[in-house]
Order: sequence, then structure tokens, then C-alpha cells
Amino acid sequence: MVTGETWKLEKRFFLVHPSLYALYAERRRGVCQFVEPKASLARRKSAQKWRRQFYTLGWTSGTGGSIAIKVHDDSIPKPQQLIVMSPSSGVQKERMVPEDMYVLSPSGSVLKVPFPKPYPHKPPKCSECASLFIKLGLNRSTPNYGPYHRVSGAERNTNIAVKAGTMNLNHSPEPSRRCIVLDIEGTTTPISFVMDALFPYARDNVGKHLTATYETEETQYDIKLLRAQIKDDLKQGVIGAVPIPLDDAGKEEIIRSLVSNVGAMIKADRKVTALKQLQGHIWRTGFQNNELKGVVFDDVPEALEKWHASGIKVYIYSSGSREAQRLIFGNSNYGDLRKYLCGFFDTTIGNKRESRSYFEISQSVGVDNPSEVLFITDVYQEAIAAKEAGLDVIISIRPGNGPLPENHGFKTVGSFLEI
Repeated sequence: MVTGETWKLEKRFFLVHPSLYALYAERRRGVCQFVEPKASLARRKSAQKWRRQFYTLGWTSGTGGSIAIKVHDDSIPKPQQLIVMSPSSGVQKERMVPEDMYVLSPSGSVLKVPFPKPYPHKPPKCSECASLFIKLGLNRSTPNYGPYHRVSGAERNTNIAVKAGTMNLNHSPEPSRRCIVLDIEGTTTPISFVMDALFPYARDNVGKHLTATYETEETQYDIKLLRAQIKDDLKQGVIGAVPIPLDDAGKEEIIRSLVSNVGAMIKADRKVTALKQLQGHIWRTGFQNNELKGVVFDDVPEALEKWHASGIKVYIYSSGSREAQRLIFGNSNYGDLRKYLCGFFDTTIGNKRESRSYFEISQSVGVDNPSEVLFITDVYQEAIAAKEAGLDVIISIRPGNGPLPENHGFKTVGSFLEI
């Protein structure tokens, strides 16, 4: 439907091009009704077919994205042809039918609206960029120009060649990414910083920290978590685990046994919440006293700024506690980088080598499909787990990182600026 001033423009168009489509108007209430031509119906069927095909090939998500097609008619100049467009949301692409399509005028006014489906289906939505979609990528400098462009979301490791007139153009679209989730150690930050600065600081200051904060609620909770973890370690026969005395044994004896257990956990690089939470609290003191400063690779700040400007949400997922993550990025060698980050995940959401953890993250960041999330890590087992959950994965190759299996099958980058 079109109303008001838009009707005046459309009426003028209808008079100039009566062969384009049949139309009659009820000027009552300023409403124009549209009788659709056969060519438009054919294009709606084509749009429905291609939209399903793109979904089947994995090029688009369930309800995201749209497709726009000109209603071709040799008797009508291209700039004056109708536009058929699929809804940009509200309809599952694999269930789409021709009746779900919009029909728009050349100026982008909506002439035909699909009927909304009953609750709980969301109402259809038409992108305001319809007329722009038709114009994108047209190289009018060539005699037989045709559309060619980089389409967000059109690749899953597939190179597509699009013929534009007599030209053959390589078409290598990037995956559609709404979110990026970053590991820290070996990805944003050198492993050497973690192993040579953070871990030794925590190990050397466990006793001092526990003694100074023993009566606080925070430290008592840390001790509670450690007791539970160490109890389980003793059952499992974990090397380095020693019993923790009961509370009536005295503060010094309890702290002494905790220091021994924590030291063994750090040496073994245990990825357990009890250790990581305590480490974060110890590191907080180090950052506050300027005894520690976070380190990130030189390409990280520029990449974070670029992604932020592009509207891509960036999250951190590390075995280190969320507090430790905020400390590293809030006190980095490039200043406070937290303004580029939307959130932090740690092992409370799950083990980094379990696919369920990545599924939970994809549910938390609000995407329609896990494939809209890119996870970057240096650890092969984490990459496997994320891939099993449906995430897009890139492995980070940094100085000091461990070797990868041959034929691992993942894309790798040495710098975030390659992404």
C-alpha cells in the first residue's frame, strides 16, 4: 500500500508505464490497491526458490538476511522495473513461500505486503535498503554489466564465480559474523606473559594474599571453592593435592596447606574455577599496585577498534576468571581496551574443550545461528569443540604457541588484521 505524497509519485509512474502492471485506486482514505502482474508473481517464486537454496547451502541463517530481485521486462527500462524482496526477518527461510514476498516500486515504496502469520510467528519485516540492494555492485563501465559483489554470509569455505556479462569475476565472500569470541593466552596475549608474569605473581603471593584478606567474605568463598576442588582431587588421586585442615585447626595451618595446593595447581596449569578465581583476586592487587600490566599483541587494539566500528560485538572466553580478564584488558600496554568488549566468559559457563560451552555462549550473545559467531583460539581441542557447536573457528598462530596437528582443517591467522 502507498498513501499521501507517495501515491502522487506512484500514480505519475503508473500513467507513464501503463504496460507495467494493472492497478486501480480507491481515493477514499487515500489508499491505493495493487493488482500484481504475472511477471512479478514469477519473480516471487524465483526469490522463494533461491532463498531456500541459499539456506540449504548454509549461506544464510534461519531468519536473517534478505534477497531482492528485479521484475524483468524488456519493454521497461531497468531503473523503472518493480522489485521483489523477501522479508528480512520473521520467516524461516526454509519454509518460505511466494506469498511471503514483498513487491516494491522502483522508488522502494511497498506495493504488496505478505500476510502475517498467527502467533507465535513474528510479523514480517521489509528492509528499507531494498532499492539499494538492487543497485549494489553494478559496474556500469562495462557494456554488459552485471551484479558482482562480496556478499556477507555467502561462504562456507566455498569460492563462487559470478559471471557479469562477458566478465568472469572471482567471488570469495566472507562468512556473516555478528560476534567474535576471543581466547586470551596465545591469541590476544603472548603465552610468555601468562607463564612468566601472571602465574609466578600469583604463586609468590598466595600466602600474602590469604593472610591479608582471610576474614573477608570474598576470601572465605575462595577457600570454600578450593576445599571442594581439593576434596575431589584427593578422591581422584591428583598429584600435589594435600588435605586441608578443618576450620578449628587455625588460620596459619589452613593457609599453609592452601599455598601448597595452589602451587601444585599453578604448576600443572589446572583450568579449574577455584584456582582461576583466586588468581584473579591476587592479580587485582598486583594491577592496583602497578606491579602488573596486561600485555596484548600489537595488532589487537587496531582490530578491536575496527570490529567495534563495524558493529561486530566482541567477547572474551578464557579459563581465567572474568575479573582477571577485565584486569588484563583494562590495564594493558595499549591502555583500557574494555570499551571495545561486550562481555566476558570464563569456566563458569563450561570447560573450554566441551562443545556445550560454546553452544551456551552462542545462546547468550543473541545470535540466530551459532555460525554467526567467530571463535579465535590457539588450542586445537578448543577449536574442535567450538566447531562441533556450530561456531565459525579460526586458529591463532602466535610466537610461542604449541604445534597443530597436520591437516587440522582450520583457517589460521598470524594477526587479527588478516580477518
